[in-house]
Amino acid sequence: MVKKISQKVYVALIMFFLYAPIMVLIVLSFNKSKSRSKWGGFTFDWYKSLFQNEEIMNALYTTLIIAFLSALIATIIGTAAAIGMNHMRKVPKTIMMGITNIPMLNADIVTGISLMLLFIAVNFTLGFKSVLIAHITFNIPYVILSVMPKLKQTNRNTYEAALDLGASPLSAFFMVVLPDILPGVFSGFLLAFTMSLDDFIITHFTRGAAVNTLSTKIYAETRKGIKPEMYALSTLLFLSVLLLLIIINRRNDRIEKKRNAVTLAPAKKL
Repeated sequence: MVKKISQKVYVALIMFFLYAPIMVLIVLSFNKSKSRSKWGGFTFDWYKSLFQNEEIMNALYTTLIIAFLSALIATIIGTAAAIGMNHMRKVPKTIMMGITNIPMLNADIVTGISLMLLFIAVNFTLGFKSVLIAHITFNIPYVILSVMPKLKQTNRNTYEAALDLGASPLSAFFMVVLPDILPGVFSGFLLAFTMSLDDFIITHFTRGAAVNTLSTKIYAETRKGIKPEMYALSTLLFLSVLLLLIIINRRNDRIEKKRNAVTLAPAKKL
């Protein structure tokens, strides 16, 4: 009994420290008063003011374009890389997986500074293109991480059977392999989109002076003094990322249930 209560208290404390600051932010985004210590009534004024701010809307547009393009390109490159690594022998495959996992474990500030120095060394102007390339770079490992488990579940015999029946390698891939790994590819795309949408540090070092994404815009605005519009913007950013994560998790749960149902069906017949 005491153990169960302790566990619930422990979980409640963790949830409180994780989400209480965000809840305060969301509440303040609806506060009519500009004061952070006084409740002046419920209002949507800061959200209206936010959508009338041209600079913030430009930052939102840039963020969505970079997130979509970087996720799309990273998904194509990451899927091809995962297929290539899946056909490697055990030792080279393990080495390659370790190499692709490094960017995910590496500190963002190291990745951001490294990319910035690389762009400067090759005389590549920092701006939209440099941010896009940086986002593609750090998104590829997440796509590989999503696609690789699906590739391990595919049956290579079906691909070889398609080749035996006269299909070209490309046709066999699109008609046999891709449908099997599509859930992993889609999850990889959504994960990459979310990571790009949420990134600040790498963007900060690779954007130059002319490009602002939402995260860098929020940082720049807060240095001048926190405006209530920033509460509204941060709330929308948090809810967008939360919605995407819920979609990814619910989709993975449905796929897992379907797989378990298919696996258990023959066993029940026996």
